Amino acid sequence: MSMTRTGPLWGVLAVALLSGALATPAQAHPHVWIVYETTVVYEKGTFVGVRHKWSFDEFYTAMAIEGLDKNKDGVYDREELAELAKVNIDGLKDFSFFTFPALAGTEIKIGEARDYWLEHKDGVLSLVFTLPFASPVLEEAKGLTIAVHDPTYFIAFEPAKTDPARLSEGAPRRCKALVGTPGQQPGKGAGLDGQQSQLGGFSISVGKAIMVECNGP
Repeated sequence: MSMTRTGPLWGVLAVALLSGALATPAQAHPHVWIVYETTVVYEKGTFVGVRHKWSFDEFYTAMAIEGLDKNKDGVYDREELAELAKVNIDGLKDFSFFTFPALAGTEIKIGEARDYWLEHKDGVLSLVFTLPFASPVLEEAKGLTIAVHDPTYFIAFEPAKTDPARLSEGAPRRCKALVGTPGQQPGKGAGLDGQQSQLGGFSISVGKAIMVECNGP
C-alpha cells in the first residue's frame, strides 16, 4: 500500500498506523504525540457518546499540513483540511478510534464518527470528532470509563493539562468527568502499574482513563 498524498495512508498518522500495526510490543515506542480533551455527551438522562479534540505534536502537524494551503494565504482553513480530516477518520475506524469505553469493565460498542473537522491554530493541528455509544448509558449507572490509548504504544496519548475531561451542557451538577485510574482515587496513581515515563519531555501515564461519576440524589 503506497504512502502518497493521494493514497489511503496519507492522513491520520500515516507512518504511525502502518508501522505501529507491524511493530512488536518490544519494538513499539511513541512516534506521534497527541494531547486530548474529551467531552462526555449527555442527553435526556443518559450519556450517549464522546466528543474528542486531539491536538498533534508540532512535528506531525508540520508533516500533515505541508502543501495544503491551496490559496497561499498562510491560513489552513477547514475547507482546505476537509479531505485530510476524512482520511483521518476513515483510517481511525480500523483502530476503534483509539477509544475504548466500558461500563463496569464491560465493553461499550461505538458507532460511526460524525461532526468531524480539522483545525489549525497557533501552529497546532487538532482533530475534532464525535463518537456515539451504540447503547446509551443511564446517568445512575456505575463504572463508566473511557480509555484513550494506542495498545501498540506507537502513538502516545496524554490528557490536556487543563480540563482534559468534561461533561456536555445539560449534565446534572452531581455528575463529573475526571481523569484517573479506575479503582483508585484520581491523582493517587500514575497508572495501572503505578508507572509513568518521560519520552522527549512528554509525560506518558499508563492505564489512565476518563471516569464519569454521579454522586448524590
